[in-house]
Amino acid sequence: MIAFFTNPPPPLRGRGIPPGEGGGLPWIAKTIYVVDGARTPFLKARNGSGPFAASDLATQAGRALLLRQPFLPSDLDEVILGCAAASPDETNIGRMLALRLGCGNKVPGWTVMRNCASGMQALDSAIANIQCGRSQLVLAGGVDALSRAPLLYSDTMVRWFAGMMQMKTMVQKAGHFLKLKPSALLAPVIGLLKGLTDPVNGMLMGQTAENLAWRFGINRREMDEFSSRSHLRATAARKAGAFAEIIPLVDGSGKVYAEDDGVREDSSADGLAKLRPVFDKPYGNVTAGNSSQVTDGAALLLLASQEAVDKWNLKPLGKIVDSQWSGLDPAQMGLGPVYAATPILQRHGLGLNDLDLWN
Repeated sequence: MIAFFTNPPPPLRGRGIPPGEGGGLPWIAKTIYVVDGARTPFLKARNGSGPFAASDLATQAGRALLLRQPFLPSDLDEVILGCAAASPDETNIGRMLALRLGCGNKVPGWTVMRNCASGMQALDSAIANIQCGRSQLVLAGGVDALSRAPLLYSDTMVRWFAGMMQMKTMVQKAGHFLKLKPSALLAPVIGLLKGLTDPVNGMLMGQTAENLAWRFGINRREMDEFSSRSHLRATAARKAGAFAEIIPLVDGSGKVYAEDDGVREDSSADGLAKLRPVFDKPYGNVTAGNSSQVTDGAALLLLASQEAVDKWNLKPLGKIVDSQWSGLDPAQMGLGPVYAATPILQRHGLGLNDLDLWN
């Protein structure tokens, strides 16, 4: 959880917090400015690999973002990128992004992973490095091309391949080949589902949502209405021109992807009610219609210290004044923001209704 205020931030009312440069917080030694940001459209996975690799998404967003800055890409101190499902050929995708953006060989780029909070971890890592004086100007954000999550061989198939490598003669190899079961070859492991499954309790993320719905008495109708309302609000915001941060994507054939393609203008609670549960069959509440979609996309922010703002005469959008992480029972995963937000509110003497926006 990162607390963000538009510039200037409201006065802090926390008790026992000494005044200081970083908004009066002893753990925020320097002011962290949000200078600018950009994102790609979020493209829905549609039964196959999407048109863009993760590095393509981040590069197209980053290129447009840096082109409108008064400094060169090589003036960045570092590039930090969060990625939960990096491709094997893009393992350190943060470094790839730095090089593809023309930052030069000397600007370090690195990658962080904290599942769904990988992009937030990139921002928090940038904050920490600016705080300690290691960096002054950082490009940070998150990216994933989940439509390109791999299909994997099962353990049975891997052991079969390993056994084949040990065979010396053609007769031995032929005999080993006859041991191959078609079910092992034709039943791949879906990498995305494996990645969305907690390795400790074996639960899919959707099942943890079912746990919270049951715990807090949230019924199917309420979930469908909330989902439909989100689509309609996104539609209205799009018509009002609220998504100016989106950088259109262009694929190799010249096709343009200008907007988020998962927004449904015709969404309704009655329509969503027709969908079947996915994770807790047949009596669950979480469906493909009231869940977040499998998405390809990138979002980037430029963070700067006061020194960088002064040096380049930057016009910040706002300030980051605090951040917090928290752990909890993996079976209750969706409550993470509650545990992270509470200490921030307490430190600043704020109540739930004092905030204009939760994100």
